[in-house]
Order: sequence, then C-alpha cells, then structure tokens
Amino acid sequence: MNKIAILTLAALPLAACNTNTAVGNDREAQLDPPATAAPIESAASALANLSPGLMLPETMSEADLAALGAENTCQFRLTEVAFPSFVYDNSGRGTIKINGKLIPVTASASGEYANGELRIRTRLLDDEGDAGLQMQELIVAGPRMKDEFGFWGYTTCGNSEA
Repeated sequence: MNKIAILTLAALPLAACNTNTAVGNDREAQLDPPATAAPIESAASALANLSPGLMLPETMSEADLAALGAENTCQFRLTEVAFPSFVYDNSGRGTIKINGKLIPVTASASGEYANGELRIRTRLLDDEGDAGLQMQELIVAGPRMKDEFGFWGYTTCGNSEA
C-alpha cells in the first residue's frame, strides 16, 4: 500500500506539466486572434544583427501573402504542401522572409534578385515533385556570409497549384 501512495505522490507534480502554450493549443474553446503580417524591412535593417548562419528562408503566412498582395504571384516553396518562402512576379519584384521579416528584392537579371548585400538567385530544374509541381533551386547570399545557401523546392505561379 505504501508503494502505491508513494507513486501517487510522485506523479502529482508531473500533472502540473501538462501546459502547452503553443499557438493553436488553447486550453479553452477560443479562437486564436487573426495572424498579423511580418514587418516589411530592407535587407540592411532586417539582417543587421543576425548571424550569417541563420539567414535562412522562412515560411510566409497567409497574412504575409495578403500584406504583399502576393496571392497570385510565383511562389517558391520548400515542400509541395508548404506556404511559400520566396514570392516573385514578372515585373521584377520579389520578397523573401528571413529573420521574421519580409525583405523586398528587385530583379537585377533574369532569375537574380537583390536588396543591398542580399542576393537571391533562382533556377528552374528539370524535375517535378510527386504532386506535379516544377522543381526550382533557390540560392541565398547575404551580408557577412562566407558561403551561399542553396535550397531545392517547388514553384507555383498564379493559380496553377496542383
């Protein structure tokens, strides 16, 4: 009987650890507030205090896309089902999300974009994913980076999602 009482007393503190504060895991039946778009900043201010090893593309939210008006642009996605990390259009404008900030870039050549010391290069690949999306390569080179980062992902343009 003592063993059961000791085990019960030992397990009681663990019951208090069942608190998940992550977004979408509310303990009460409430809706999360609408997502807000990330701030739009120049590359110089968005990447000023960021380690070069952390200058990685991040996933944009629906609020980010709406703030950019980028719902019908070409979108680079790291997976076929992900939200985009880089959006661009035929007019030479694009935006990438790094460090929680949306950084606008302009085309300097076909498939090449820049904002200050931040440079982005894209290239279509001769392959497609399981859902039929065109594969694309994204190269990111930023300030103070010794090497560029390369990513393979998928691209969609307009409403041509599979």
